[in-house]
Amino acid sequence: MENMYLVMLVILFALAITDLVVGVSNDAVNFLNSAIGSKAISMRTILIVASIGVAIGAVFSSGIMEVARKGIFVPGQYYFDEIMIIFMAVMITDVLLLDFFNSLGLPTSTTVSIVFELLGAAVSIAAIKTYNETEDFGVILEYINTSKATEIITGILLSVVIAFSIGAIIQYLSRLVFSFQFERKIKYVGAIFGGLSMTAITYFIFIKGLKGISFVPDETVAYVTHHTLLITAASFLVWTLICQVAMLVLKTDILRAIIVVGTFALALAFAGNDLVNFIGVPIAAWQSFMLWTDSGMEANQMLMSGLSGEVQTPEFLLIIAGLVMVVTLWFSSKARSVVDTGVNLARQGDGAERFKPNNLSRVIVRYSMLAGNAVSAILPSTVKTKIEAKFERSNDVLSDRRIDAPAFDKVRASVNLVVASILISIGTNLKLPLSTTYVTFMVAMGTSLADRAWDRESAVYRVAGVVNVVGGWFVTALVAFLAAALFAWIIWWGEMIAIIALVALAAFLIVRSAIVHSKKMKAEKSKKRFNRSDIITINEITIETSQNISSVINGINKRYSKVVDHLGYHDLSKLRKDVKKLNKLEDEVEELKDNVFYFIKSLEDNSVEASKFYILFLDHLQDMVQSISQIARSSHKHVNNNHKNLKFNQIRDLKSIDREMQVLFDEIIETFDTQAFGNINKLIDDKKVLLEKVSGLIQKQIDRIRTSETSPKNTKLYFGLLLETKDLITSTMSLLKLFQDYYEDAKREF
Repeated sequence: MENMYLVMLVILFALAITDLVVGVSNDAVNFLNSAIGSKAISMRTILIVASIGVAIGAVFSSGIMEVARKGIFVPGQYYFDEIMIIFMAVMITDVLLLDFFNSLGLPTSTTVSIVFELLGAAVSIAAIKTYNETEDFGVILEYINTSKATEIITGILLSVVIAFSIGAIIQYLSRLVFSFQFERKIKYVGAIFGGLSMTAITYFIFIKGLKGISFVPDETVAYVTHHTLLITAASFLVWTLICQVAMLVLKTDILRAIIVVGTFALALAFAGNDLVNFIGVPIAAWQSFMLWTDSGMEANQMLMSGLSGEVQTPEFLLIIAGLVMVVTLWFSSKARSVVDTGVNLARQGDGAERFKPNNLSRVIVRYSMLAGNAVSAILPSTVKTKIEAKFERSNDVLSDRRIDAPAFDKVRASVNLVVASILISIGTNLKLPLSTTYVTFMVAMGTSLADRAWDRESAVYRVAGVVNVVGGWFVTALVAFLAAALFAWIIWWGEMIAIIALVALAAFLIVRSAIVHSKKMKAEKSKKRFNRSDIITINEITIETSQNISSVINGINKRYSKVVDHLGYHDLSKLRKDVKKLNKLEDEVEELKDNVFYFIKSLEDNSVEASKFYILFLDHLQDMVQSISQIARSSHKHVNNNHKNLKFNQIRDLKSIDREMQVLFDEIIETFDTQAFGNINKLIDDKKVLLEKVSGLIQKQIDRIRTSETSPKNTKLYFGLLLETKDLITSTMSLLKLFQDYYEDAKREF
């Protein structure tokens, strides 16, 4: 029996390492997005600073590990074997859930996930015990630490509102002080701003955090606690003086220094608060195992009341966990995806938006605008003029359309880091496992709102993004509770066989997720978009446009052939997948259209004529994509409605068109990939032959109707496919002619 629990311990610690990797990948957004978004320091420097913060912060975690042992359930109500089932179910659920959100690139809360997983697994086992003992199900409440669980959950929910509000208020006041031309104001108030920021970080991270470090003497902690006000005041004076000297003598960019220190502090606060989410459960399981082995009792007879006491976490485990977190920071591609989501939603100005607007985001924006107009009507015109002056941005900032341009300035990045680290540290020192994701994300969203980053061009998309992310948080809680409860039930009945099966399933899903994510990242890197300011010459426009043509036609070519095949086999599920894949192709063209404004602005004066070409080029691309989309959707609708299959002759004719289109499309792709534009005339002639063949098939179907065709639905579908194919070929010919004319003009200019 002891061997079985040793195996479970090994599995739990293996899951803990995996959980550290997927957890840090998700939570990296908490302390990386401000530094990355502001471009104040290099990525290498950001990772070095964050790594040091994470490594040191791991040591601060010892005191909060009790949440996993007794924060959610009452350990004295469970026997050792039941506790181990709860811990196993929690860790399997946590790994799968966090990896799923990482793959979506959405930041979720590791704190919320662990809290609701513990709650779900504990309730599940309590329900089984209650059912087996034929007791009233109301007894389940005795198994749960309802007061502490309610306190934790309430704290997490309140942190969302508080973080957003405080972030917005502090950022608004900071912008009124600095304005967007902060370089002129920084020499006057930079030292005070730096002093306040450094003092706040010093107080909440170091002074209040001392009691969480096991090796700090009690006398030192007592002295600091007794003289807190004096130390804080002295700290402000010292830091202000240091900042002033650094600015005057060393010519230090004080905002950059705050971002460096803030990144360190937030990484430290993250590790101090969130490490319990990743290793708290395995450590609690190990402590339970030690208590059980020392007792000499049977696993199903020993109540785990011993977990209710204070148990110190071994320092070497914290150090190992810190090292795993640091390595993950450097090598996790999923961490970069999650960070991109936070930076994208917080960036100053418009651009390609990831999220699509929904009815809720439209209503929120509409009524927010009405409220803003009402407030504006009350304010005196002189006050409004002064406020507006503070939010005016320079022409250099407005015209900076580089792909690597900062998403927001250093003032906002500093506020994000300082406010978030303070709020997280307050929660940690109060022994409340606040969600660092909720706090940092909502602070960033609050500062974005206050900074007017969400204007009428982008607000509906950004609000939709926030709604999606926040909605995902509620999904996290629900899924965590239900999945952990289900897994606990499965392990209860299946014992070791169930554990092995669930761990194998988790391993398979994580490996599969990593492979899919890797392919997705490669596809993203291969995309070419007109959203860079360096696309200014005719030659560069030609190269980029030809690559986009090749990419879209390649997608159309594959999808046309697949749709014809799947329609022939009447395969509904594959036709449904075809439609979904075409949605991605439509989004790709739509993204190119979204960047027309930046494309035109980026052109040099002698290349402005290319803007007309680009607009017409996109119009033809859109026509082509619409044609193949209509072909896929009408085929899916026909099969989904259970109409008769197309006749063999009809499928055969469509396949003959498909084969000829494949040959021509492959030639077009090769022409544009190799930039052998002299072949375009031949391609246009070949397209004319294919167009005539499609017209012949239309006439052939007319003859069938008058002689043998009996299905009006088949006729509608077949005519629709042929007409859309004809439009697709026509749009392709128009695109080739347009490109040929543009290329000839470009050669004459050279």
